[in-house]
Amino acid sequence: MGQKTNPIGFRTGITEGWSSRWFAPKKLFGELLVEDQKIRDFIDQRLNRRPPYAAAARTEIERTREELKIIIHTARPGVVIGPKGAEVDKLREALEALTQRKVKIDVAEINKPDLDAQLVAEGIAEQIKKRASFRRVLKQKAEASRNAGALGVKIQIAGRIGGAEIARVEKHSSGSIPLHTLQANISYGLVHCRTPYGVIGIKVWIYRGLFADLEAAAEAAALARAPRRSRRR
Repeated sequence: MGQKTNPIGFRTGITEGWSSRWFAPKKLFGELLVEDQKIRDFIDQRLNRRPPYAAAARTEIERTREELKIIIHTARPGVVIGPKGAEVDKLREALEALTQRKVKIDVAEINKPDLDAQLVAEGIAEQIKKRASFRRVLKQKAEASRNAGALGVKIQIAGRIGGAEIARVEKHSSGSIPLHTLQANISYGLVHCRTPYGVIGIKVWIYRGLFADLEAAAEAAALARAPRRSRRR
């Protein structure tokens, strides 16, 4: 039997950080854990499930004794913030009413949505809801990710695809996906697409490269952007 694990959980604490960063005594731990999930579900329903869609890929939560800090990673930060910050203020007030705590919201922009597996999976789900040809959609999304710089893409959909009577699994892959390599930066996304004929599960893996190579490239780009110091004495 194949031994499969979630790529995010497999790397958390080793090469990737935690999505919730706080410490709590044993009595409060369960309560805060449930609260974190309620916050993520609320943000997902508010930003992703109704127009205008904000393409929020993930939510990070940090807690201190006095404050609850929420970092929303989105491909459309202008939609989340709104004109003059009106929308983000409404969201903060709603979260404060939900949690009964002081809330601070930071919005982080995702510069390359085609390299974020969650956003790619959401895009596939939207196309499948519109009854588009799933094979064409999978091929287009994989090509877009490869053109954006991905070294490998794997997409898997399962369920009553195309309204068929019998559920099946369809896959599309391109490039390499080293799932066993902990140093590999793998973006993973899972979406449940609800259609009139049933739920279709969509999984996406995107291989961006090794963490060490990406860090070296980021440092080189930062040095290239830095202004050169004058060599005059």
